[in-house]
Amino acid sequence: MSNVESKPNVKFKSVNVISNTEISHNVFLLSFKRDFSFKAGQVLGVAMSQNDDARLYSIASGENDENAEILYNIKPGGKLTPSLAALKAGNTLWITVPFGSYLGAAEPAYWIGAGTGIAPFVSMHRSGLGGNKTLIHGSRNLDAFYFSESLLSDFGSRYVRCCSQQEGEGVFHGRVTQYLETLTDLPDDQKYYLCGGAEMVVECREILLSKGVPFSKIVAEIYF
Repeated sequence: MSNVESKPNVKFKSVNVISNTEISHNVFLLSFKRDFSFKAGQVLGVAMSQNDDARLYSIASGENDENAEILYNIKPGGKLTPSLAALKAGNTLWITVPFGSYLGAAEPAYWIGAGTGIAPFVSMHRSGLGGNKTLIHGSRNLDAFYFSESLLSDFGSRYVRCCSQQEGEGVFHGRVTQYLETLTDLPDDQKYYLCGGAEMVVECREILLSKGVPFSKIVAEIYF
């Protein structure tokens, strides 16, 4: 998953990598033993050395899962992700404590993410918060709907996949923003969680506002 920001001067602790699996082209799911508590939706800092700046990643696992997981994609020329992708089981990784206020809640809501921006929603779902949510996931390619098998099973018609560059059965052909444009009568008493790149978040916010969703009901986390 892309980093949200860089947060220097933080305290690290070392963990051992359990697995680092490429689940799609240049996209990896990395796991390590969880010995900390967190709230679904929070991030933690990750570095190859305790002397490096932290890069922030949403936790993709559930609050009670034995292992913690992060989802990331390799950024060409990136400072961290090429090194992360080279990690093997048993290698050392440095992490911070989890933090952040982008948190899931029990009330009905819309979860809207693009690419690896699905990660905090997977964490929220695995933590028992998905039963009354509508999940909208955007991707360029059909093989980039991470966790789709379990999400389709659990969410059914409340899980909407939007693919901009390929067509597939049961998949909306177009961007998330194009799908949102087709919706009518969006509830104005529910929250809308957005997670993805700045352009996607801004465009989705504008569409929701134009459809009568109050600004106070839109919660966003931007990835870089």
